[in-house]
Amino acid sequence: MRARLDPLFTQTLLKIGNGQEKTFEDDLIKIPAPLAINDPMAEESLDELIKVIYPDLASLTEVSRSINRAILTTKNCFVDEVNTKLINEFPGNLVEYLSFDRVENPSHEAEYGDLINSLTPSGLPEHRLSLKENAPVILLRNLDPTEGLCNGTRLICKKLDKNVIHAEIAVGEFCGKSVFIHRIPFEPPTDEQYPVPYTRTQFPLRLCFAMTINKAQGQTLDSVGVYLREPVFSHGQLYVAMSRAKTSASVKLLIKPPFNEHRLNYTRNIVYTEVLQAAEIV
Repeated sequence: MRARLDPLFTQTLLKIGNGQEKTFEDDLIKIPAPLAINDPMAEESLDELIKVIYPDLASLTEVSRSINRAILTTKNCFVDEVNTKLINEFPGNLVEYLSFDRVENPSHEAEYGDLINSLTPSGLPEHRLSLKENAPVILLRNLDPTEGLCNGTRLICKKLDKNVIHAEIAVGEFCGKSVFIHRIPFEPPTDEQYPVPYTRTQFPLRLCFAMTINKAQGQTLDSVGVYLREPVFSHGQLYVAMSRAKTSASVKLLIKPPFNEHRLNYTRNIVYTEVLQAAEIV
């Protein structure tokens, strides 16, 4: 466990992960106050969380300072909310890359073109990808695993050309390796419903100032923000989010109260104990 040098935090994480943390009304658990933003109902509470995790954006042009921190949240729409705020504040000139979205039947282009542009299905890059040099990004496809380009690899944008992005692998065995990223075709997941079949050709990248909790599995971070605009919705998500941090001092949660605004720092923890029992974990 990453937090083994912080025994009290480790104990809290184990209780959350095993579903043994005390529950209250509506099956909520209470997060220790030192781990949470003080006034989650305030309009500027997200800005406060951002300042805790990214206190000095100008200094984050140094790779080691920008890549080892992130804000984790439940859904891509919340990821985009945070990433948009941060890329606008990040130093440098903004470069926008628009995807080429092509519907399978050309006769549907005029009717559905704008709608398709507005969609960002799970696992696909945005139609409008806004980047700056030195900004952190995460790879969305396995391009060349033998060279370190795997789905989930974190990189730093080094040079933004029209048809190629020069980047540097920021973590792992290939840390420091220079790579070139090109546009590739994507198709939306077959288990999701869309008006018409289509293909999106775009750079396989997403900003990773923020990322989904699921995408953060396996990552170790020096500073972790957890943005719970909505409660977690699947087994083990809260544990995964909080356990990316090494100590209690390096994690901060913003919990937007979903039920009663007077019950601050309460949130849902979904744990299927029968799954853990079958795996002989508890």
